[in-house]
Amino acid sequence: MSSPLTPHPASTPASALSATPGGADTPRQPLHVFSAGFVRQRRLRRILSLAGYDLRLGWPGADGTIAVWGHSPYAARGESVAARTGAALLRVEDAPLRSLFPGRGGEAPLGLIVDPVMPFDARQPSGLERLLADHPLDDTALLDRARAVMARLREGHLSKYSATRPDLTPPEPGYVLVIDQTRGDASITLGGGDENSFREMLYWAQEDHPAARIVIKTHPETAQGHRQGHFDSGDAQGRISLFTRPISPWVLMENAVAVYTVTSQMGAEAIIAGHRPVTFGQPWYAGWGLTDDRHPLALGAPRRGRRLTPAQMVAAALILHPLWYDAYRDRLCQVEDVLATLEARSRAWREDRDGWTGHGMRLWKRPALQGFFGGHRRMTFANAPPPAPEASGAGRRHMAWAARTDQDADVVRVEDGFLRSRGLGAALVPPLSLVLDDLGIYYDPSRESRLERLIAERWKLRSDQELRAEALVDFLTRSGLSKYNTGQPRALDDLPPGPRILVPGQVEDDASIRLGAGQVRDNLSLLRATREARPDAVILYKPHPDVEAGLRPGQVPAWALDQLADRVLTDADPASLLPQVTEVWTMTSLLGFEALLRGLPVTVLGQPFYAGWGLTRDLGAPLPRRVARPGLAGLVHATLIDYPRYRDPVTGLPCPVEVAAERLVSGAGLRRAPALRMLSRVQGLLASRASLWR
Repeated sequence: MSSPLTPHPASTPASALSATPGGADTPRQPLHVFSAGFVRQRRLRRILSLAGYDLRLGWPGADGTIAVWGHSPYAARGESVAARTGAALLRVEDAPLRSLFPGRGGEAPLGLIVDPVMPFDARQPSGLERLLADHPLDDTALLDRARAVMARLREGHLSKYSATRPDLTPPEPGYVLVIDQTRGDASITLGGGDENSFREMLYWAQEDHPAARIVIKTHPETAQGHRQGHFDSGDAQGRISLFTRPISPWVLMENAVAVYTVTSQMGAEAIIAGHRPVTFGQPWYAGWGLTDDRHPLALGAPRRGRRLTPAQMVAAALILHPLWYDAYRDRLCQVEDVLATLEARSRAWREDRDGWTGHGMRLWKRPALQGFFGGHRRMTFANAPPPAPEASGAGRRHMAWAARTDQDADVVRVEDGFLRSRGLGAALVPPLSLVLDDLGIYYDPSRESRLERLIAERWKLRSDQELRAEALVDFLTRSGLSKYNTGQPRALDDLPPGPRILVPGQVEDDASIRLGAGQVRDNLSLLRATREARPDAVILYKPHPDVEAGLRPGQVPAWALDQLADRVLTDADPASLLPQVTEVWTMTSLLGFEALLRGLPVTVLGQPFYAGWGLTRDLGAPLPRRVARPGLAGLVHATLIDYPRYRDPVTGLPCPVEVAAERLVSGAGLRRAPALRMLSRVQGLLASRASLWR
């Protein structure tokens, strides 16, 4: 079920708990429905189909099964038919990590709970409760995964609805957090609570903490006007305040001294955040020694007498119990894939929610930029330069192409990512990845960039982060992926003996050369420096694809190539060359980074982003800022996972790096628009006028 790029240790599949997993030779279980929601919601039908269910309209037999949506009002008809026919009843609900926004806004879920008894129904044991009570939950690999899930939830500020803002200012630390819920929600009534529970909770929060401020967190659906909550502005008086803004719950809990809830899922998140929440209902996470239960489950110890750790709770509730869905690959998956999806989509929402104005963007680039950054508020474009810092004001943010932007402009710089496309940007091939940098830009060593800060922060990785980076490197190298994925595979036969040094040519007016090169600033000088330092080596020169295409400057005279290079590798796929050489010499080329991925020694004469961290042999001027010593996995995580934004060309959605890499291999969704293909041909005829499109 998981992506080949994100291997996970084996664990009990969620579908085995409540469904018959589907397969080519597996009979599909009929599932009768009486609610239009099952018919209208394509994602709902698809997840159930992948889990092995065959949805049908019509009357079931006594041995049939009826599906209903949780305990909603629409479930009544299915419940009635089940009671009359003796058919089994299966309840379906959203998984604990649902989406960016509440379902009432129309967004499809990323997972489902499929169980005869919902976890929030405390009247009888659910499948989740049986897991918590009876599953060993002692497998080291499973608990390691659970701890990694907990860390990613906190680091990514992910929740059931992940369109939250970690940048919002929370109340001053030291408050008691009281969590509101929507009126009439089934999790309250079936979890042993009612409207009086919320008044009781607020009373005891004040009594237990007489000197503390009380902050009531409004439910997202209440804040968006979908459903009424239990508290309103009339309750905000004295030391009680109402917090309605979409702040990350993890930020709120970090600054709280205590958390009070009736049955909210935020109570489980409070446990992950290190709290022992006080409950005034009987939520699924109560009764296991992780909460202070003011209304413990009536049946007591026979049902919930076990003492669990937070990792065991997460293993059952997020890894073993739900059905998770991969919207990019259209299949069931593991929770780690859903976390990667939410990380990509929540980042896009947080960065794009206020809208962007792009300055000085070429016309052909604008559709791609709109696809990347206009998903939540449409981008606007201006030919004027970005505003001065004092004139920018609030509202829309400003972006400009990094190479065309003044260093002092109040603007976020945008550039191509490191897994860009199948084809050249200069040939008008749209990108799959772009980077945004609010500090500088990765190829300018004169100032700190966002990438540089990320690399420094990744000097130490969790085991799951290291595994993810290593799996990504393995996939990239096995698949032969590079930035542009152009050129033909080349076999380096009939070469003279000696170490083989690959020297990648670069575009000589490129910003990475202007800003990041040292004394050696052109391809001819690079070849001379390499030959002088390594007269015994076989030097293989690979011209830059843009230079080969005649689109950018950087050609080396033929007489110099005859003297300095043993072979010139034109129209060659760089990924096919790297396994056949022993080292790489470069000024600032990304090929040096790609060589590091393949374990090759790399000598740099400039100051590229991957130099100065102890992973390369640096002949350029030192960079005193780069004192951290991350491993290769840390460099990869920062460079390919944390820094770029990726867009899936098939679904058009923000996506994790693994999806973009798979699309580059398969080619799915990567065809250029006819207008761009024609414009690219015209561009080739006018190669001497490259400034027209750059």
